[in-house]
Amino acid sequence: MKRTYQPNTRKRKKKHGFFARKLTNILKNRRKKGRKILSR
Repeated sequence: MKRTYQPNTRKRKKKHGFFARKLTNILKNRRKKGRKILSR
């Protein structure tokens, strides 16, 4: 039986990367809060 987590960097970037967050105002909120890391 295969393990459930099969990491895929491209999929991860598409879902949680910088450009995915740029589309909404998540980055702006996180900048306002003073985060060191804005996205993964």
